[in-house]
Order: sequence, then C-alpha cells, then structure tokens
Amino acid sequence: MGIRYNRRSRILTDSDGIHEELLESRDIKAVEHYDTPSFERLTLENRYSLQNRHHVWGVGDRYWKLASEHYGNSNLWWLIAWFNMAPTESHLTPGQIIQIPMPLEVALSYMRDA
Repeated sequence: MGIRYNRRSRILTDSDGIHEELLESRDIKAVEHYDTPSFERLTLENRYSLQNRHHVWGVGDRYWKLASEHYGNSNLWWLIAWFNMAPTESHLTPGQIIQIPMPLEVALSYMRDA
C-alpha cells in the first residue's frame, strides 16, 4: 500500500448487531478496513518552505485530475486534499483558490513526519 496507509490501524467490522443485516445481505461475515486517519497540520515554517502552485477550483475539478497534471500520478490526490485541509472535493466551492504543494518530494517528506 502507499504511504498514506502507514501507521493506520485496521478495524474489523463483524456481526455486532449494528451491521449484522448488511453483512448478511452481502453474504459475508466481516469487513476489514482502515481507521480514519488524523494528520497533523503543517507548521507555518514548512508551509512557507514550499513553492505552491495556485489553482482556482472550478466545476468538474477533481483532486485526482490535479494530482495527475501536477505530479504525474493521480494516486497522490490525497496530498492536495491534506495540504488544503479539505478532505473531499465537496469541501471546496467553485472560485476557491487551492494550493498544489511543490516540490512533490518535499511535500511528501513533511507528510511522512506528520
């Protein structure tokens, strides 16, 4: 798995009464999934050390498209979301300015330290 899964615990959802009907309808006994991560915010020093590219959020924009365009890898969409403290596209509105953290290697190193 990618580095976004480092240090993440796994949770086993089984027949606990709440999910029992759903599990039975899918004919499975349990689902293992990752816990929701919580990342620390970047320090101001780290933020100012990056050379961010600005992007005006528009209709049809997606994190994965921006990651593909700026990093050459759509799987790094989560880095843009984390940096802008907006976990999903629905947290953004058209016309909002977001930042694409650059250079990639430096931004990733800060994320690893968070």
